[in-house]
Amino acid sequence: MKFVKVRNGNYDIYFDLDSGTKIRKNDEDCFIPEKPESMDIKITNMCDKGCPFCHEASTKDGKHGDIMNAKFLETLLPYTELAIGGGNPLEHPDLIPFLEKCKALKLIPNMTVNQVHFMQNIDLIKELVDNKLIYGLGISLVIPSKEFINLVKQFPNAVIHMINGVHKYEDYKKLYNNNLKILILGYKEFRRGNDYYKKHICTTEEIKTDIAEHLKEITEHFAVVSFDNLALFQLNVKGLLTDEEWNEFFMGKDGTHTMFIDLVNNTFSTSSTTPVEERQVLLDDIKPMFDWVRNHQATI
Repeated sequence: MKFVKVRNGNYDIYFDLDSGTKIRKNDEDCFIPEKPESMDIKITNMCDKGCPFCHEASTKDGKHGDIMNAKFLETLLPYTELAIGGGNPLEHPDLIPFLEKCKALKLIPNMTVNQVHFMQNIDLIKELVDNKLIYGLGISLVIPSKEFINLVKQFPNAVIHMINGVHKYEDYKKLYNNNLKILILGYKEFRRGNDYYKKHICTTEEIKTDIAEHLKEITEHFAVVSFDNLALFQLNVKGLLTDEEWNEFFMGKDGTHTMFIDLVNNTFSTSSTTPVEERQVLLDDIKPMFDWVRNHQATI
């Protein structure tokens, strides 16, 4: 591993650009950041998939964000991780210039796309990876086919996204034993996600229960299994770990080291689950935005 190092508040961050491994280190009892280590950035609300559980309610007529004039990017620490999503970020006409700007600023862009868009744009995505315009690649699972699995294997930093309550235990089993990385996301009852949940509450809860019951087994069949904070809560992941393991692996509540920025609506908040009415107007400097976020940390 070849780590880069950056100082953030009272601690150092060591980051391996190849594997994505991140280590925090200091000689104190806690880590107090000055700026975010990572953030989710929504750059568009355009997407033609129309997933019924989409918590962003993206549509084929969704708006793009003015991403080239996002001045706060220039105030981020080098090697800040950006989780770029939408909508379908591949639809944004300024995606490549935006990624080139991030690269010039020594930021670490990662991008999440739907499985269908991944398979349709495989050559473009390879180009983005080869040119180090993106590092991590998140792929939202639709169908765990053999063709899909073979394509994912071509991207060492690809992570398959699974939604708790949507993807069934059988979907996980079809991905087993392929040295794959997965991220389990908590089910978000927002926008279309709320409508879908109300219509399919029994099925959704049954899937959640089934995944929770098989979670230990699931973790044994992938190279890496990670969770967002909502999934940690919904699946009670802490119950599978010792206190020592939890303290080693848990990266903190939403808002301690992370935040969410919506460049479509020019707002920021603790996370994408923050109600719209509680989100704040985007500023040009990350410091006052992150100060607000740290004072409004999530309970999960």
